[in-house]
Amino acid sequence: MKKIGFLGCGNMGGALARAAIKSVGAENIFVFDVDTKKIRDFADETDVNVSDAEYIVLNCDYIFLGVKPQMLKTLFEKVEPIIEDRTTDFILVSMAAGVSTESIAEMAQVDCPIIRIMPNMPVSVGEGMILYTANEFVSKEDLDGFCDAMKCAGVLDKIDEDKIDAASCVSGCGPAFAFMFCEALADGAVECGLPRDKAMLYAAQTLAGSARMLIETGEHPGKLKDAVCSPAGSTIEGVKALEEGAFRASAMNAVKSAYKRTLELGKK
Repeated sequence: MKKIGFLGCGNMGGALARAAIKSVGAENIFVFDVDTKKIRDFADETDVNVSDAEYIVLNCDYIFLGVKPQMLKTLFEKVEPIIEDRTTDFILVSMAAGVSTESIAEMAQVDCPIIRIMPNMPVSVGEGMILYTANEFVSKEDLDGFCDAMKCAGVLDKIDEDKIDAASCVSGCGPAFAFMFCEALADGAVECGLPRDKAMLYAAQTLAGSARMLIETGEHPGKLKDAVCSPAGSTIEGVKALEEGAFRASAMNAVKSAYKRTLELGKK
């Protein structure tokens, strides 16, 4: 069984580790984080192995880099001498926004398989979206092992690297936008007299069901929207109000602004 190590185990790293536990078992997961209390609490809850960076770099088959983009250089400065001592094959898995596989290789100062991923928050409940791309050193076996380890996190989709930053601004940033929309729907319901708990349940389930319907039917969202809008009815009146507030333009601008920031982070 392959060993999977996490250098940095924050919210996203922890969510991916939980998904990997379901596939490969906690005994094959090794985690390290500078926040020792957090990592101990995580290990107590999940039974994964608390480790150090040196052990993970020297022994794990898949090494997940769970630090922020601006911290990658510092991380590699610490582990690069350890990487040089490595005598067996390994795969680096980076989740740093905006940082290319080429940049990862330059910082690591080694030609090795690198899988770059962009997961989103719903991986923590097994309904995530994980975009991934790989450099030329990644074999089919490497990718199969990665996909198998992450299969309980949600949907995985391979994408060309020149598209991954734009795609991540939909799937990676999108949950925040969806949460805002859900909250706004619930607020509107509360304003109309519904209790907060019921308003939130109705809004959340409506979003979840609508998303599932889009995926399973394959229909264009505009067609499904039209099917809900009766002539001179309540729904079309609400649609008009959204259009008057530049709803779609605001959503497009949110993705575009996130993309611009992602490119900026990748240059740091």
